[in-house]
Amino acid sequence: MRDAQLIQRIQAGDRTAADTLIEQYYTAILRYCARHTPCTQTAEDLTQEVFLHLFRTIGSYREQGQFRAYLYRIAYCLCVDAARQRKTEPLPEDMADTSMPFEDVETRDMAKRLLANLPPEQREAVLLRYGEGLKYREIAAVTGQPLRTVQSRVRKALKTLREGKL
Repeated sequence: MRDAQLIQRIQAGDRTAADTLIEQYYTAILRYCARHTPCTQTAEDLTQEVFLHLFRTIGSYREQGQFRAYLYRIAYCLCVDAARQRKTEPLPEDMADTSMPFEDVETRDMAKRLLANLPPEQREAVLLRYGEGLKYREIAAVTGQPLRTVQSRVRKALKTLREGKL
């Protein structure tokens, strides 16, 4: 079922449509939130907040673009707010995970370090594009930036990563 149909059914009070929408997007939103915090519990809490916010405001939602971008915009705003409030971050849980092969840990750690050294705007654009698979127009809607700015940020980030200027 398409997002627009689900939203109409949710606005009409259909709880099964709400469950379907959550099933469709929960994993992707959780993955996105997890990239913004090293704590699994915080990522899960943020994901819950995204859907709570969505269902609180679903009555006033009007389709003006892709729903997916709207949902990621909510997640983006909540993640930014959470980052501002966070004073100290606990050690990432995956650093204590010994079940992964060393090469996987090393590669994941290197990727995190490289991304962490990018300017925040470029990092966000790269995460949304390649981590979440959003299109440039969707990223523009999520971040509130012009399409050309988003394209430029991704291009500059990739160039920086390729050239190893970090």
